[in-house]
Parts: sequence; structure tokens; C-alpha cells
Amino acid sequence: MAWSSAAAGRATARAARRYPRAHAPMICPPGFNSLQQQDRFDSFLHEFNEERPHEALDMKRPADLYTASARHYEGLPELAYPFHDRDVVVTSCGRPCLHRKRINISLVLAGQKLGIKEVDEGIWLVSFMHYDLGYLDLEQKTQQPLDNPFGTRLSPIS
Repeated sequence: MAWSSAAAGRATARAARRYPRAHAPMICPPGFNSLQQQDRFDSFLHEFNEERPHEALDMKRPADLYTASARHYEGLPELAYPFHDRDVVVTSCGRPCLHRKRINISLVLAGQKLGIKEVDEGIWLVSFMHYDLGYLDLEQKTQQPLDNPFGTRLSPIS
């Protein structure tokens, strides 16, 4: 098993020493690959939640006390921008394609739909959800960000 850093390996080793019985089935011996390691983890979770009683739960199993939520998760609604001229999807490299010109926005938004609205000749306002992110200049192929749209907002009362 490869660690991302020496510190991560030491932290995991500390946790294994602190809870030797809990971690033993998952780490000794380790799986030959990530699929085997995942199988070991899944079987550990099954034993931990379905078979072993817990002292903190008055010697009951977590599966005895767990009830599934009555609400079904519907997912997020599709993004719509009714007040914008059009929608564009950000590519996997963080750029929306607009009039065959690519301008870097952010890799964070890869795969997301943005709303764009032309505010001047070749200048487009870019929005994500309810936030205006900035302006795109198609001639210069540049982005001019607005102030942080996600920053703190002052209450009108204060």
C-alpha cells in the first residue's frame, strides 16, 4: 500500500495502534490490490454494523437501530438560466466554448452549465447558479472576475 506522505502513514499507524481490534481485519494482511482492499473494508463494515454489538448502544447492533430515511433523494434540479442569452457547458479543461473561442474559467466548474448574457459587443456576463462570476471578453480572450460572489454578505439591518 502506498502512502501519499510519510505523515499520512504515521497517522494511520497511530490509529491502528489505538484501535487494533477494529483495524486488524482491514490492514493485516493488506489486499493485493485496491479491489481486494475494498472487499476487506466492506466485510469489516458489515461485521461492525450488522454482527458486533456496541457498548455505546447498550450492546445493540447499529443495524438494529438504523432506519432508512422516508424521503427519497431526488438529486439537484437541472440548472436553468431564463434571464441569460444562452447556456454553455464548461469543458473538462475548465473552458466554455463560446463562438469557437475558448477562455479559461476554472477546472472547478468542469462539466457544469453556466449562463451567459451579452452585455456589450463581445462582452459576456457569466453566471453560475444565482451568482455572477465575471465578464468574458471574446476579442481579448480574457476573463474579468467580479468581487467574490460567495463572500460574506452584510445584513441590511446592521
